[in-house]
Amino acid sequence: MYSPDEVALVKKLWGEGLNKSEISRATGVSRSTIREWLLGNAPDFEGHRAGTLGYTRYACPLCTDQLESVPREAYVYLLGLYLGDGCLSVSKKGVYRLRIACCDAYPQLMDWCEEAMSAVLPVKVGRVHNVGCTEVHSDSKHWVCLFPQHGPGRKHDRKIELAPWQQELVNADPRPLIRGLIHSDGTRVLNHAVGTDYPPYPRYHFTNASADIREIFGHACDAIGVEWRYNNSRNLSVAKRASVAILDSFIGPKT
Repeated sequence: MYSPDEVALVKKLWGEGLNKSEISRATGVSRSTIREWLLGNAPDFEGHRAGTLGYTRYACPLCTDQLESVPREAYVYLLGLYLGDGCLSVSKKGVYRLRIACCDAYPQLMDWCEEAMSAVLPVKVGRVHNVGCTEVHSDSKHWVCLFPQHGPGRKHDRKIELAPWQQELVNADPRPLIRGLIHSDGTRVLNHAVGTDYPPYPRYHFTNASADIREIFGHACDAIGVEWRYNNSRNLSVAKRASVAILDSFIGPKT
């Protein structure tokens, strides 16, 4: 959880003329959180949050029965990242750490992941560099409320299904979920038709060991008219021009 001193420092640096990116580098606070604080939506540390939002964003929206307060697009995108390359671990004090593994080849994806985490639960977000990837992580007792898919063992060894309230958020617009799944476990490639003179054409692949998560991806694609098929037992592809164009409209190549 952030402290009053951190909020005060952010406001001080802003007053001195630093932009949000410079403040983020100096303080370790994400740009999305800095933006909220500067808009007047900083916690007042007296049990409620200042500003005009009308609810306590630092409280769990599930535990306080304020599901409408969930930032839908950010949460559904983060759900896709979690289902693809995320996990939860718990400390002895009952605090859960949400961990998302991000490939070092795509630094922009790390920023998007961090911004989504901060938007869903505005607590401190950190990064730990590992071989070939960086773990973006955040600690809260309530991550397990927001990701009820957590359980013992690997995801592909247990049943994975969306809770009714999660499905409702996805149904409103499945695109952020598809984007998160592609950013975590998918790719956009140029396919070369062997033995022909056809120019290379783009296609998307999504690979996951969990049949349940592959089904979630397929249903989300169906909902927006994207045609897909299995390449092998773990890989789904989107190759038809019209369907690729739909995905390109909100995903595109990784950066």
